[in-house]
Amino acid sequence: MDLVAYVAQAPARGETVTGRAFRTLPGGKGANQAVAAARAGAEVAMIGAVGTDGFGTRLRTALDRSGVDTDLVRTAEGPSGTAHIVVDDEGGNAIVVVPGANSAVTSLDHGDEALIATADLLLLQLELPLPAVTAGARTARAHGVRTVLTPAPVPARPLPPALLAATDLLVPNQHEAAALTGRTDPYAAARALLADVPEVVVTLGAAGCLYAARGREPVTVPAPRVAAVDTTAAGDTFVGALAVALAEGRPMPAALAWASAAAALSVQREGASPSMPYRTEIDAALTPARDSEAEQEQETEQEQEQESDREADRV
Repeated sequence: MDLVAYVAQAPARGETVTGRAFRTLPGGKGANQAVAAARAGAEVAMIGAVGTDGFGTRLRTALDRSGVDTDLVRTAEGPSGTAHIVVDDEGGNAIVVVPGANSAVTSLDHGDEALIATADLLLLQLELPLPAVTAGARTARAHGVRTVLTPAPVPARPLPPALLAATDLLVPNQHEAAALTGRTDPYAAARALLADVPEVVVTLGAAGCLYAARGREPVTVPAPRVAAVDTTAAGDTFVGALAVALAEGRPMPAALAWASAAAALSVQREGASPSMPYRTEIDAALTPARDSEAEQEQETEQEQEQESDREADRV
């Protein structure tokens, strides 16, 4: 559950500030990405856990209402996971995650493995214990299922080699990429990460994202320009939509543009999962860009024809 305080400016260490609002909203990286993928049009099932507290009931209900299959979401004795979030007036955020029930998922059972084996794509985060995440990735690899990993929260120790070896696409933000590699430049960080995984997408916030793959030149995909209200779920929205696009077989450039449009819509609304757009909204957001490109091409063709006519007149 996201416990969100909205403030003009986030407090410095030792400082107390007055907030303008407080909300409790369904969240968690795994749940956020599941909801984002479901709203983007995928059939989504989730493996994870909620607690026996009131938050647990609310979280499960929120997933069900979003169309996420929760049959394999366990109920663990104790509190549900929480994220304590401060959002400033520029839409920036700082987050402290307390795992709670997530810590109970240390391995996969037979039902988990069977579900992964039938999937088109497995989307992973690091809010579950690493042994369970690694087991999921290895199960996916054994059954030829594409694996996308968001390495957040970044663990204190290096990621297990077995997990990286079973990961097809790594999607860190620029801060996570720096933490994993020790390189603050996103291009340098992406190149370093390619030593462990075949493809990397580094998200760059308002600057868009950087795609790098072994044997190819890196490509930057710009993000749509919007006024951000709350960036809390932008990364989860991006990777959830990206997972859907890739599972549908879209080429990477088109998948990244679609995911960027989804993230741009989410930052214009408050909250995590409540801010995530539906498929029709994402498609509609891309339509003006496509129309503009078509108009530009048409104008160029007309100018070329006019110049040709003028050249003919001169002759």
